[in-house]
Amino acid sequence: MNDDGVQSHTPCPGQAPAERGYQCSSCFIRDEVRGIHNSHRMDSIPDALRRYLGQPHWLYVATFADGSTKVGTAADGRKQLRLIEQGAVSARYVARAGDGLTVRVLEDAVTAVVGLQQAVRAGTKTSALTRPLPAGELDARNAEAAGAVRAMLPDVGITGFRIADEAWHPPAQFATVLETACELYPCDPGTGEHGMVIEAVLGATALVRVDGEETLFAADLSRLKGRRLEFGPFRTAVPALQAALF
Repeated sequence: MNDDGVQSHTPCPGQAPAERGYQCSSCFIRDEVRGIHNSHRMDSIPDALRRYLGQPHWLYVATFADGSTKVGTAADGRKQLRLIEQGAVSARYVARAGDGLTVRVLEDAVTAVVGLQQAVRAGTKTSALTRPLPAGELDARNAEAAGAVRAMLPDVGITGFRIADEAWHPPAQFATVLETACELYPCDPGTGEHGMVIEAVLGATALVRVDGEETLFAADLSRLKGRRLEFGPFRTAVPALQAALF
């Protein structure tokens, strides 16, 4: 964690296999921001993490291709990138807090009062992109949820934030994924061998083309986290597929 609160990512010195999530045990211990999600519940916060939390943070409401909606947070410098990484289809910023501790208190309050979840599985996001709901319906769901959050924020009982009403605009490439008919990639990208050409990306989902197949597939590339890749003339062995009836 740098003095200005910006993170720097360091490759594992020993290139050790991942043990916890996508880190080896040594890198997990050295990770200066690993406690970020529980920072507002910690008795003591490390200096490096405190530097990160000291910058302004945003509270957002994000909706995914199947209508799943969550509340989340983003540091000021990652305001746009965070939602790109998340793979949101529609999103709105609902508050700007002076620091990362305040925004996480707000996040918990939204879950408790409005009922919005704080996480959506990557696999769920990928599956949803094979049968996305209409864009207008997704945006309407997001607007309704964001409105409910803004309505409850004045009653949270804390200071250090202001209510925001700002729409997020996804990258143009997202439309390529949303508007292209595709099926779920039939193999687990996290094991075995694969040969694919990436046509477009939405969050951690890649729209891919496979040799010998006319169908395009949505592949969950988050399954590659913590895995070492070997490049070569590999091919995807696509099993017999039955097109979805609906």
